[in-house]
Amino acid sequence: MSKILVLCTGNSCRSQMAHGYLSKFLPDYQIYSAGTKPEPVNKFAVKVMKEENIDISKNTSNHITDYEKINFDYVFTVCDNAKENCPIHLKFTKKKIHQSFFDPAKATGSDDEKISVYINVRNEIKFFLEKFISENNL
Repeated sequence: MSKILVLCTGNSCRSQMAHGYLSKFLPDYQIYSAGTKPEPVNKFAVKVMKEENIDISKNTSNHITDYEKINFDYVFTVCDNAKENCPIHLKFTKKKIHQSFFDPAKATGSDDEKISVYINVRNEIKFFLEKFISENNL
């Protein structure tokens, strides 16, 4: 079974949303997500993914070292920091894909304004993953 890792700094928003989409789009793959400096899964990320009928509320935020013994077919880095701090063992992954997305945790304003930023980032992640899956016949 093919294995995919989504790597971000905090493993709280972007990588969790990507993890949710990949689990839905590629049910025959094992999907993992991790961070270089993990933080709890973000409540706004959970909320905007629920709008897509994807439940990430039970996901955990993991450190990249939790997966150091797994050989991944694909590693997606969804922020520049994660790409720059990608551990050596992941450099030998079959395919590395990098696409940086704005960190919605940096959004300011009211909860509604923050949610709007999360929705935009969620939609960008969804579009990117759909395109990647289609172009690579996964």
